[in-house]
Amino acid sequence: MTSLDKPTSETDESHRTEQHGATGERSAGGRHAAHQDPESKAVTEAALFEAFGGVRGMVETVLPGLLFVTIFTINKDLHVSAIAALAVSLALVAVRLVRRDTVKHAFSGVFGVAFGVVFAMMTGNAKDFYLPGMLYTLGLSVAYLGTAAAGVPLIGLILGPVFKENLSWRTRNPGRKKAYTKASYAWGLILLSKCAILFPLYWWADTTQFGWVLVALKIPPFLLAVYLTWVFLAKAPPPIDVFAEMEAEEQAEKERKEQAAAALRDPEA
Repeated sequence: MTSLDKPTSETDESHRTEQHGATGERSAGGRHAAHQDPESKAVTEAALFEAFGGVRGMVETVLPGLLFVTIFTINKDLHVSAIAALAVSLALVAVRLVRRDTVKHAFSGVFGVAFGVVFAMMTGNAKDFYLPGMLYTLGLSVAYLGTAAAGVPLIGLILGPVFKENLSWRTRNPGRKKAYTKASYAWGLILLSKCAILFPLYWWADTTQFGWVLVALKIPPFLLAVYLTWVFLAKAPPPIDVFAEMEAEEQAEKERKEQAAAALRDPEA
């Protein structure tokens, strides 16, 4: 158990106690009631938007695959399609670097496209451009379901730092842990359903049909999973800001040291 998630009696009680008839009011310890107020829900929306890349992240996810299938539909040239998809991925990263934006979503897209290009070039089968991404999706669905069943939901590990709560939800905020568990099951089942559609098509459909179906399934399942995550978290207790707690502890320790030093300098005070 880390210093960021171990229970403290006063803080635990203020987070576990639901305030009936006083929703939205702050408790004596400065905590919100179990159901979040509109401001907290807005913070949740903003954090989810940041964590999953927002509209720009979705564009960066969809554009390389869309370009690949569009070019391949027109000229059936695997090499041109693959190079174009990789080039647009690199261009998206370059734009983020120039603008000094977060590059994690664009970089993940580059790696995914690069693996797809390598697979397709090695086998000569254009459908293999999509295979690494499909395998990643399958692995991710298993990870979501497995971690949720194990009591350490993956979505909590991803979003904990975004909400400045780190792993405090594991032991100090059971309502939030429950919400993360539900969200992880939702992500796992949605991604698994997506795989159940794509893998049979990988074997049965031609490259063009398969590519367009895959592009069409990029965003809707993702939006559904994000929406369900927001629903679960909006009904959960607010996060415990462990960073604020640590800062408060450091400030209190500093004041204690200053008082001790002052007492040594002036014992009669």
